[in-house]
Amino acid sequence: MLVVDTYYPAFLAAHYAASPGLQRRSYEEQWDALMRRRFGTSDAYSYHFRRLGHEATEIVANCEPLQLAWAHEHGVARRLLGRAGGILPRPVRPLARRSILVSVALAQIERLQPDVVYLQDLWFFGARTLASLRRQGRLVVGQLASQLPPMRRLRSLNLVTTALPQYVEQFRRLGIETEYFQIAFYERVLGSLRRLEVEPMPQSSRRYGLTFVGGLSPKLYAEGNRMLERVARELPLDVWGFGTEDLPVGSAILGRHRGEAWGLDMYNVLAQSRITLNRHGEVAGGYAANMRMFEATGVGALLVTDGGKNLSELFDPGREVVTYKTEDDLIEKLRHYIEHDAERQEIAVAGQERTLREHTYEQRIGELARMLEARLR
Repeated sequence: MLVVDTYYPAFLAAHYAASPGLQRRSYEEQWDALMRRRFGTSDAYSYHFRRLGHEATEIVANCEPLQLAWAHEHGVARRLLGRAGGILPRPVRPLARRSILVSVALAQIERLQPDVVYLQDLWFFGARTLASLRRQGRLVVGQLASQLPPMRRLRSLNLVTTALPQYVEQFRRLGIETEYFQIAFYERVLGSLRRLEVEPMPQSSRRYGLTFVGGLSPKLYAEGNRMLERVARELPLDVWGFGTEDLPVGSAILGRHRGEAWGLDMYNVLAQSRITLNRHGEVAGGYAANMRMFEATGVGALLVTDGGKNLSELFDPGREVVTYKTEDDLIEKLRHYIEHDAERQEIAVAGQERTLREHTYEQRIGELARMLEARLR
């Protein structure tokens, strides 16, 4: 199995800037360094598929230095790039850079010969490429938890997995094979935090009282940002996130902004937060379906979330997480749990126990393996 993932360009830029010379190191060294950052799902899929007895790995298809290192080491750089490898010069146009990276990813598929190509980003390969992979006899699966790609692209897949319940019946009615598949918490993050001497248990000493980590652009989160602005004005909120360049002058969020926090840095913030806020974007369609729910509860923070139609299937609201319906309701509940730490801790303990019992990638990958094995017979 080959998992094809992409990472936020801002994270990749920060990752390489923090490690001068990393881009000139071997593919394996660069890959290991990326996985140690625990960005997104990291190596959760390959790790657990290998534990189940399958061959599996991830590629980060849009990570230019990583992918060009692979092309150079496997003798395909000259054919794909017209040169011996290295970093592409900046004058290369974005579409040309993307085409080169797609070519490298396809070369990796050709070299590895996976039975399953599992796409975490349905915008990386076009419909023709997906159809070509299917004609090669591969099971091509795409995971969807964001805005819809072109329908032709979805029809080019053998299977769509999605954490958004509204898509399941919608796609099935269109003849697209679809399965409900929730995201989860990567339990190995706990060990990564402990190696940093951060204890991710609700009872541990926590540096931050109330936090938010996530996207901050009002272009993407207009309603959510209005809520954050009010919380930032009225309560001692610490904020980490990207998209601050879109915030208006005088934004209360800007006054609370502590920078960006990616991967393990984000988990570090959450593991040192007594309470953390969560809100869903419009793409969720009123359902509870984002990663923050599991990331926050997994490291022992009290999750205060906007809820969702299916939240009670994942957590027990009021006992394992706290939900809010309006801004007034949110402010009232935040004040309560800031002032009543024993109650905060009790719910955080229950939330973490639920996540570690039912919502880890160890459980999820077992579910996914059964879905895929049934289609490979």
